[in-house]
Amino acid sequence: MSLAFVDRPPTPEEFERFRLILSTYQDGFGMLITKDGKSKPGWRDFERSIAAAFNGVTQESKAIFDVLIPDAGGAVQYGISCKMRSELNRISKDGRITIELSNSVKKFQDHFSAKDIAVRQYTDRASDIGSGLVELVEKWKETVSFERGGPVDLKKSCYLTLMYNKAGFYQVHWFGLELPDPAKLRWYYPEVTRKGKKRVAGHLNGDDETGGRVFEWYGNSGGQLKYYPLASSAKWTSERFRLEPIPEKKIVDLATKAKTYFPKLWAQAKK
Repeated sequence: MSLAFVDRPPTPEEFERFRLILSTYQDGFGMLITKDGKSKPGWRDFERSIAAAFNGVTQESKAIFDVLIPDAGGAVQYGISCKMRSELNRISKDGRITIELSNSVKKFQDHFSAKDIAVRQYTDRASDIGSGLVELVEKWKETVSFERGGPVDLKKSCYLTLMYNKAGFYQVHWFGLELPDPAKLRWYYPEVTRKGKKRVAGHLNGDDETGGRVFEWYGNSGGQLKYYPLASSAKWTSERFRLEPIPEKKIVDLATKAKTYFPKLWAQAKK
């Protein structure tokens, strides 16, 4: 049996189930609360919607993959790393998707320390830092790989992104796990001007041969490693879509939800 986002793109019916499940998070219980008391789905809701729509299991942790899809026999699992950002409009500007690969300062610093690269040396060894960043991310994946005794088939695992904008449009992109070869990128710490003085910025850039930004690493402020693949390099891209509106009478707050589930206990608690 072939699986969506493993062997093939989702069918229109499968994707519609996902869209409807994602839409339920407008009922007041999505992660992103709006000013009118309603809500929109957030990154955790995206993960749960993918799992529910495609028969997967959410990890609900800082695991390498957010959702695991088991094969028919259950012996092998396929990993989906779900990434959600409010940067849909960026695609029309430079054609790239935003994926945050990690935000662990300590893990990166420990990795470079093991290579005898001190923090004060980062700006002078930009290429070594760039290669080391990609190397560590790949090692994290390998720790759960089927080839290393883990449960995940990396060859059929993926990154799945959900980009959205303020206008209420969403779009899904399906990418393979393989990252660009760091040796083919130009790594550098850019110069910035502050109060008339030039200084080296605290973040690292990795550009391709066209000058397009492929990676950014904010090693001095949060440790975010951001990856910007071209949208055109995706294995599959959905049409842009909107969430299905929820009838007003279906939107409730937490107190109303508790009262509905536990009417007798709620009545006693109100005394």
